[in-house]
Amino acid sequence: MNVFFRLVVIGSLLLSGFAAQANDALASLQLKWAQATYQTDGDARVDALTALADEARTACPADCAEPGLLIWKGIITSSLAGEKGGLGALGLAKEAKSSLEAALDLDDQALDGSAYTSLGTLYHKVPGWPIGFGNDKKAQSLMTKALKINPTGIDANYFMGEYLYDEGEYAKARTHLLTAQNAPARPGRQVADAGRQQEVRELLAKIDAELN
Repeated sequence: MNVFFRLVVIGSLLLSGFAAQANDALASLQLKWAQATYQTDGDARVDALTALADEARTACPADCAEPGLLIWKGIITSSLAGEKGGLGALGLAKEAKSSLEAALDLDDQALDGSAYTSLGTLYHKVPGWPIGFGNDKKAQSLMTKALKINPTGIDANYFMGEYLYDEGEYAKARTHLLTAQNAPARPGRQVADAGRQQEVRELLAKIDAELN
């Protein structure tokens, strides 16, 4: 084997190793997020998400070029912001926004367009100007892009349903939530799927109360 082809093989093996490490880190972050979000309460949840945010920053530092890790760093820091609440959480929300925007710049199709869903949710949940960057029009636009990429996805439909519920569009919200309820199971995401389906049922009950 000549030197050139030997270098190509070595480079391919290194890239494969880096990809495997990134996939392992991603799976770990996803599982720990689901456990923190759906299997812990109160201060324990804040503590778990705080530790997980630090883990995500280590797995995905400032020069990170893995869109999946960037997305999950954004999801985790935005979840922590939601748990902490108040103006003190705005810095975390901005950090999440930066991570999600970086993921979109690299690959907006990554993880079935999850960056669009998560960024749209941030724009919906964060207060608007002059306090924060919240913007419901932008939120809906981003969530619509997510649904074009993954029309049957549980998260894309749940968060669009939640947005429409908050806007008082109950019938449209119900349609998306029913789609979420029938979304295909995600391999390795059993804890997250179970928790999200519970949220779907709870929101559907609220919508049915409004419509009946």
